[in-house]
Amino acid sequence: MSINASNPEIAHSIVAAGIRTNYHDSGGDKPPVLLIHGSGPGVSAWANWRLVMPALAEQARVVAPDMVGFGYTERPAGQHCDMDTWVRQAVGLLDALGIEKTDLVGNSFGGALALALAIRHPERVRRLVLMGSVGVPFAITPGLDAVWGYTPSVQNMRAIMDYFAFNKGLMSDDLARMRYEASARPGVQESYAAMFPAPRQRWVDAMGSREADIRALLHETLVVHGREDQVIPLANSTTLADWLPRAQLHVYGRCGHWTQIEHAARFARLVGDFLTEAQADEPFSLN
Repeated sequence: MSINASNPEIAHSIVAAGIRTNYHDSGGDKPPVLLIHGSGPGVSAWANWRLVMPALAEQARVVAPDMVGFGYTERPAGQHCDMDTWVRQAVGLLDALGIEKTDLVGNSFGGALALALAIRHPERVRRLVLMGSVGVPFAITPGLDAVWGYTPSVQNMRAIMDYFAFNKGLMSDDLARMRYEASARPGVQESYAAMFPAPRQRWVDAMGSREADIRALLHETLVVHGREDQVIPLANSTTLADWLPRAQLHVYGRCGHWTQIEHAARFARLVGDFLTEAQADEPFSLN
């Protein structure tokens, strides 16, 4: 839930691994779930998850941070953003909030981070949800190359957004302008461009986890993908479903990269049911 009426993207603030982190926290004293956003221009936790947070908060404590380099989390001078940094920040946030173990939902870039966190700190994760996930080897798509190569303008933002959704009717001029304004805030584009300079295949590779490490994960995992995704190949999710020993795969037809937006109610029900079914066999210790 936002506590800033003038800007719903700004919510709570806490220091996580030395980084002052903007995060949303709703649902009260329920089993926690950490939602990790993707890496599109002007992204924030609220922009990614605003349509599903209320539904998930009916049964879970929903925590959704802006990872460093994105959103309204501080950008310390000279801060290097890579997977090591993001994993430390995510674990630091759990520590700061007193969360010993959490369910973990990762979107795109956030899926790669969720995988890396589960591999490095398996005891901190109960169940995994990976949506349109990076984290396995693939040749960068024209869509992802365009997204990471974005430069701020309303026209460019509108062009980028057309990669994200199958239903182009969701991509209004007002939404494009809102996301452009988020991407053009002071320091945002500089930070974004520094994370993904060309050639960009190397950043796909840098976000990957080793096949052996993924195959060793024993967490129950829900893998979700949009069949018409132009940003991250559907083959990523079929690979993950093959490599992860306790995975199930759900593919939405007539859906692009924004599953949680194009199919928000369906996605919230699917994820909610997947997390709730664990209560008997994999309970949290809520001390």
